Amino acid sequence: MSDLLEVRDLKVEFDLPEGVIRAVNGVSFNVRAGSVVALVGESGSGKSVVSQAIMGILPDSARIAGGQIVLSDPAADGATVDIAALDPRSREMRMIRGGRVSIIFQEPMTSLSPLHTIGDQISEALHLHRDVDRKTGLEMTAEMLRLVRFPDPVKALDTFPFELSGGMRQRVMIAMALICRPALLIADEPTTALDVTVQARILKLMADLRAEFGMAMLIITHDLGVVANVAEEVVVMYHGKVVESGTIDHIFRHPEHPYLKALLNAVPRFDMKPGERLVPIRAISPGKVSLLERKDRPAADKDTPLLSVRGLRKSFTTRKTGWFGAGAADAHVAVDDVSFDIYRGECLGLVGESGCGKTTTGKVIMRAISTDAGEIFYNDGERTVDLLLQEGEALLRYRRNIQFIFQDPFGSLNPRMTVFDIISEPLVIHKIGDRDARAEMVKELMRLVGLDVRFLRRYPHSFSGGQRQRIGIARALALKPDLLICDEPVSALDVSIQAQVLNLLKDLQAELGLTYLFVSHNLAVIDYISDRIAVMCASRLVELAPRDALFRNPVHPYTKALLAAVPEPNPDRKLDFSALSASRSSQPEEWPEPFTIAPGVATTFTDLGEGHFVRVSGSAERLEIAS
Repeated sequence: MSDLLEVRDLKVEFDLPEGVIRAVNGVSFNVRAGSVVALVGESGSGKSVVSQAIMGILPDSARIAGGQIVLSDPAADGATVDIAALDPRSREMRMIRGGRVSIIFQEPMTSLSPLHTIGDQISEALHLHRDVDRKTGLEMTAEMLRLVRFPDPVKALDTFPFELSGGMRQRVMIAMALICRPALLIADEPTTALDVTVQARILKLMADLRAEFGMAMLIITHDLGVVANVAEEVVVMYHGKVVESGTIDHIFRHPEHPYLKALLNAVPRFDMKPGERLVPIRAISPGKVSLLERKDRPAADKDTPLLSVRGLRKSFTTRKTGWFGAGAADAHVAVDDVSFDIYRGECLGLVGESGCGKTTTGKVIMRAISTDAGEIFYNDGERTVDLLLQEGEALLRYRRNIQFIFQDPFGSLNPRMTVFDIISEPLVIHKIGDRDARAEMVKELMRLVGLDVRFLRRYPHSFSGGQRQRIGIARALALKPDLLICDEPVSALDVSIQAQVLNLLKDLQAELGLTYLFVSHNLAVIDYISDRIAVMCASRLVELAPRDALFRNPVHPYTKALLAAVPEPNPDRKLDFSALSASRSSQPEEWPEPFTIAPGVATTFTDLGEGHFVRVSGSAERLEIAS
């Protein structure tokens, strides 16, 4: 196959107030017609800048300082054009952008206009590059939505992005990128924010469309599991340079550069040995914990749970369209009959796809939102109280013992507050210590999470994603809590930074005797950090077991589907995309007997022994055929 795209010695510089920064420094690689090339590296390595240069959408502060980006046109007898030499605003570049080369951006919600329908946004790209009328354009758009597996393409034309799930929004982005049948598709972290089951369907969809359209793909990602499953060739970037490149076999079986070897060691794997730790590229060591130790913290007790959740139920009411909100109310059940225990000193992993109710469960435990029914019992070592009955000062006192680490390290920190103010805010709210004591505590917290105390007067925007997440952890630890609810704390991080944060959380748990409720959709992460795992689907817990038992003997069909959908960084164990795409594992009514959940049918959480529970419909005896 001939080269469709050839990047030669590309250099991209940013002119900033503090000086010139070279983000891409002499990058060279080829993309053959019809092939799949993965561009791999950490955040800040220059991957996305390369894609922006190819698309001609570099920010105003950036410029191409050298090199060539040569695009061949098979439809024009192999005629070539140097994109790097074109004016990004020229008509020729506009014809290339979206016509012959398209891009799928990382975050579909921010990439789509909330004010325009899906049909208008996709057909807009078509009208820019093809001479078609509105009716024909909508028909072609509906056909493209059918190709990306929308269940009702015609109805989807009139929907808005906020009405769609994350996976469906990503399908819209794919349809928009492919509507003009480009020769090259650039996918910039196309599945980073998606659940493993949705991710598998999107990857299968992209592979099918590539085969149907005969196009090449340049996938930009830090997920080596995705790379092992979809790519043919890999280009590894570090600090703006290519440090290694080759075929899938070469990269995974014979890595040579120390950075690539370190990247592979930082990925959580299912076959890790007991006690084996992830090896981050840049390790951080927790500081001393003297000020954070609590003499009154009880020892671990295997008989008395720290937190007991019983029969939790939460629904949200939405109002249908109508004059002055006169439409009928519609209730969506987010959490239904959820019960579990968390014992002092352990980590309970809560896993499931987006929308299953994981985060809602955590927020109800925090009393951040109200609940419709259920009980939440908390044991402080002296007495047990129902947190749902606490109000005023009593609630404020117990909130000191339960803290939250948020998923988004960018949105969860106030951009107008310094790091010192962010970490000290809980101490101020709960009136702990004087100003000098609080200042000493904040410094200790900074050292504990591996950050320099000289950064205390900086603002969040001057930190990387991993550093921001460590600031969030420091803030959560300020009140010396017993229980930390970690809501997807590493889902937005690169594998190397993810390894840093996971190791830090494990070290803090050992040093401070902390207890975790760790919410995630990544089973490899859950496997690494958790002692027991609860699996959630469609607002209910469907299986709960010790970590080893769950991975050794999963019983529920949804748990089996989740395990089968995790992409491993191993080209010898690729996903079965066809089976995963055909699976209806997220639909309770499609589960086989005795697991089927249907309206009006009672379910029981059945004990299989040794702490292994699974939900079945009807009576517990029906599980005998499964166990």
